[in-house]
Amino acid sequence: MSLSSTLRDEAFRWMADDPDPETKAELQRVVANAMGGVSGAADDLADRMNGTLTFGTAGLRGPVRAGSNGMNRAVVIRATAGLAEWLRHKGHAGGTVVVGRDARYGSSDFAEAAAGVLTAAGFTVLTMPGPLPTPITAFLVRSLGTVAGIQITASHNPPADNGYKVYTGVGEPVGSQIVPPDDRLIEAAIRGVPAARTVPLADGAMPVGDALVDSYLEHVASLPRGVARELRVVLTPMHGVGGSTVLDALRRAGFPDVTLVPEQAAPDPDFPTVDFPNPEEPGAADLLLGFAESSDADLAIALDPDADRCALGARFADGWRMLRGDETGALLGAHVLSTLDRAAHPDPLVASTIVSSSLLGHIAAAHGARHAETLTGFKWLVRAGSGLVFAYEEALGLCVDPASVADKDGISASVLACDLAATLKAAGRGVPAALDDLAVAHGVHLTDQLSLRFTDTSAITPMVTALRSSPPASLGGVEVTQDNPAPDIVRLRADGLRVVIRPSGTEPKVKAYLEVVEPVAAPEALEAARTKATERMTALRDEVATLLKA
Repeated sequence: MSLSSTLRDEAFRWMADDPDPETKAELQRVVANAMGGVSGAADDLADRMNGTLTFGTAGLRGPVRAGSNGMNRAVVIRATAGLAEWLRHKGHAGGTVVVGRDARYGSSDFAEAAAGVLTAAGFTVLTMPGPLPTPITAFLVRSLGTVAGIQITASHNPPADNGYKVYTGVGEPVGSQIVPPDDRLIEAAIRGVPAARTVPLADGAMPVGDALVDSYLEHVASLPRGVARELRVVLTPMHGVGGSTVLDALRRAGFPDVTLVPEQAAPDPDFPTVDFPNPEEPGAADLLLGFAESSDADLAIALDPDADRCALGARFADGWRMLRGDETGALLGAHVLSTLDRAAHPDPLVASTIVSSSLLGHIAAAHGARHAETLTGFKWLVRAGSGLVFAYEEALGLCVDPASVADKDGISASVLACDLAATLKAAGRGVPAALDDLAVAHGVHLTDQLSLRFTDTSAITPMVTALRSSPPASLGGVEVTQDNPAPDIVRLRADGLRVVIRPSGTEPKVKAYLEVVEPVAAPEALEAARTKATERMTALRDEVATLLKA
C-alpha cells in the first residue's frame, strides 16, 4: 500500500505526544521509510497505527513497538492514567496498588512508568524487587487488601510481545481479574486520557520487602496434605521468571531433589530454545522430557514464562509424555477433594470451564462435593460460587488455593503436584496408575481440540451463527442436542459425547473442543475402553473438521 496523508499525519501526532525518545525515533524511521517508498514500510506503519490496543478483562497485550497499536511507554502511561481514574470513580482514590513484572523486553520500563503515573495520581505504590511470577502479585493484592495490582507480562506469548494485566481489589473475589463492565469502563477512561507526554509521573513508589515475598513462599510451602517427600523432580521455567521461586517453594515444602533444565533455567526474553514459550505447544517440553529420562526423575514440571500455568510430565509404559491439561486438572482436583478438611470446608465447590473435561464433575460427585461449569477464563472460574476449593481450565491453568490466589498459579500447583506424586511413590505407585484409577471409577474421558484459522476474521461470526441456527442432527453416530451457554458458543451433547465450538479470544480462529466418554466395566477392561475411546475420537475429529470447513 502507499502512504496516505491521513496515516502520515496520524503518525506525526502520535510522535509529538510520545514521551519516550526511543519509540519516537523508532516511529520516525518507519514513517521515513514509508515516505521513501521502502517496500512494506507503509503496511508496517498502518498496522502500528491501526487503533489502540484494546483493554480487555486480561488488560493489554501486543507487540513491543512504537505506535498506538503496540506495547510501549506511551500506551502504558495512558492505560495507567485510565486505571487510576476508574479507581477514583470506584471510590478508591489514594489506595495502595502493587506493581509487578516479568523479564520480557520492556517490562522494567513499563512497570516503572505505571508506578510513576499512580504515584503522581496520589496512590501508594508497592513495586516488586525484580522480575517475579504473576501469582505473587495476585497473592499480595489479596493478602494486603490493595485496591489493585498490575503485572507487566505477556505470559506465554511470543518473544516480541508484552502485556499489562490488572487484578482488582474492588469487589469479590479480591485479587481476581476484572470482568465486564469494568473492562469497558477502564477502556472508556483510557480514551479520555490526554496525550501521554502531559500525564504527570512522580517518584516515591516503595519496594515490596522480602518479608512480603516470603509470606507467599511460606504459605505455598504449607499446602501439601501428605507426609511423603521422597521425589526426584525435573522442572523447566521455560526461560521465564519462575525458576528460583518454585525451587524455593518446593524446598521449603520439603522437596529438595529438584533440578532445573539447564538450558531453560535463567530468564531470557528471547526464549531461544523454543518456538513458542508455551508448555502446550508441540516440542516445547522436549528438553524437559529428555532431561527427565536421563535423570531418572519421578515427575516433570513445566511452567510458562510468568509461572501462572503448570504442566506435568510422567513416565508411562511407552516412555515419558506430558499430561493433557484435563488429566492434570482431574488428578489435582481429586487430590484436593480426597485430602480436604471437611470441618473447614463442609460444602466444597470445584469448578472447570465449558471446554474442559466433564470428569471433574464425576469426581466431585463421588466426594460429595459440588461442581460448577463456567465460561472460559479464570475471571469466571474464581467467581463460580461460594466454598470454592479448586478450579482448572484445560489450557494448563490450575487454582489449587483459591482462598489465597484468586487466579491460576503454577507455583502452588507444582507444590501440590509434588505432594501427590510423592504420596503415590510412597505407596509404590505413580501418576499413570492414578489416572487409571480415575478412568476405572468414572470412565475414560478423552479430550482433544482442533481449530480452523481464518484470513478474513469477519467470516467467523457468521459461521458460528450458521452452526447455531442449523446444527448437525448427529455426531459420532449418535443424536446430539444443542445447549448453548453463550451467544457466540455452540455446544452439542449426547450420551458420552460433547463438542463445544467457539471463536478464539486471542487469534483469528474458530476452536472446537471434543470429548468422548467410554465406560469401563472392570479394571481389566480399561485398555479396551481406551482403544474404543481413541477410535471414537478419531472419527469425531474427522466429522467436526468437515463440519467446520463446510
